[in-house]
Amino acid sequence: MRFSTESVQLRKHFTEKIAIVTGGGSGIGARLCARMAQWGAVVVVGDVAEANAQQVAGAIDSAGGQAYARQVDVTHAVAVEALVNETVMRHGRLDYMFNNAGVAVMGEVRDLALDDWDRVVDVNLKGVIHGIHAAYPVMVRQQSGHIVNSASGYGLIPGPTLAPYVATKHAVVGLSETLRVEAKDLGVRVSVACPGFVRTPILNSPNRTGSAGDVSGLLGKVVIEADDAAAAILSGVVRNQGLIVFPTYVSLLSRLHRLAPGLMQHAYLRIMRNMRTGGR
Repeated sequence: MRFSTESVQLRKHFTEKIAIVTGGGSGIGARLCARMAQWGAVVVVGDVAEANAQQVAGAIDSAGGQAYARQVDVTHAVAVEALVNETVMRHGRLDYMFNNAGVAVMGEVRDLALDDWDRVVDVNLKGVIHGIHAAYPVMVRQQSGHIVNSASGYGLIPGPTLAPYVATKHAVVGLSETLRVEAKDLGVRVSVACPGFVRTPILNSPNRTGSAGDVSGLLGKVVIEADDAAAAILSGVVRNQGLIVFPTYVSLLSRLHRLAPGLMQHAYLRIMRNMRTGGR
């Protein structure tokens, strides 16, 4: 595990803190778990794939950290609430709730089935709602705690062929910013992470339907590693940023989308046409 220049500050911030990470068995979630454990937190690795969660928790334990794995399907509110309740009973509190689990389906709206929409909405949006519903009352009673929701750069701009994913990520941004206002005077912090392209299982093997093409060749060097994304998120959490946006190109695209919507619409249209023709 790599140490950043902020390691001392981060260790002081996370030492002996209790954190739940959904979607902790892979990608950004796994790296969030590893980094927080490295800095002294006790981490609950939650994932629908129990074997993945066990692998992440085992690696943390082997490295001298404290973690344990729990199988959880975030689409089931009762399961998420049980995980939160078990954690609070075991440790007496909950300091961090990372609602990080996510899925994507790639395809034009005309090709999507309702099942595609339901799956993405159930995990990406309702999964976050379930995490908030379970963890927020605990943190209000404590008058402390931090909820961190994973959205995306696509929570700030359009994304051709990713309509369900984009819709849920926009919703998560709006939900998080609203809850941050409500929670402030109750002692609870709320942040939402909006990363750009990150090398994760979702990016490497998205579910495609209809005429959706492979855009991996278009990404080039803009893809960042999951560990770097986790570091950026945790740095933003320590600074209590409401909106954690990275890398820089995501902020620039978001500003351009607001300031020059016509220009950006033309750019999105070119991307869409390129996808339909396979870059020909």
